[in-house]
Amino acid sequence: MKDKVTNILISGVGGQGILLASEVLSEVLMLAGYDVKKNEIHGMAQRGGSVVSHIRFGTKVYSSIIPEGEGDLLLGFELLETYRYLPLLRQGAKVVANDLKILPPPVTLGKEKYPENIQEKIKKAFPDTLLVNGIELATRAGNPRTVNVALLGSMVGALPIEAELWRETLRRMVPERFLDMNLMAFDLGRQAASAQS
Repeated sequence: MKDKVTNILISGVGGQGILLASEVLSEVLMLAGYDVKKNEIHGMAQRGGSVVSHIRFGTKVYSSIIPEGEGDLLLGFELLETYRYLPLLRQGAKVVANDLKILPPPVTLGKEKYPENIQEKIKKAFPDTLLVNGIELATRAGNPRTVNVALLGSMVGALPIEAELWRETLRRMVPERFLDMNLMAFDLGRQAASAQS
């Protein structure tokens, strides 16, 4: 896998911890010896707008933006945002999605409708889809704010990185008072993914 460029997208809404998740993922990949390029695109992030992070890794990576139709893996923190970024994926790509709906302002104002059967639409477009209840996992870990780390844990099996390297990176990047709950969230995410595979 080191000789080709692998493309990962992380999508969601502002305030979900996407930027920290992309930092942790990039750090893990660098520690594993890959060249890594990362780019974040923010909507109205502070107001719950769309946020997407592009992470590309391989022996040598020249651009941080994933071309349309070339994404290998999408980690979605919210269902509509997962659905929104499916066009960036190649055919046969893997999707790991948080089974969560956050209603965007046009929906809460009654101007638009949240798409029906969105989980089924995602799975139909990309059969290799894993749906994870990130909130439940994070709550079991002791803090709902650890959803981002639980979701990272649920995508570990899709990457050629040892779990211990992930833990080492979390120890480096997460403040000590939050470390135990984040490590637990990570392990719960891994267990949830392996239980469905």
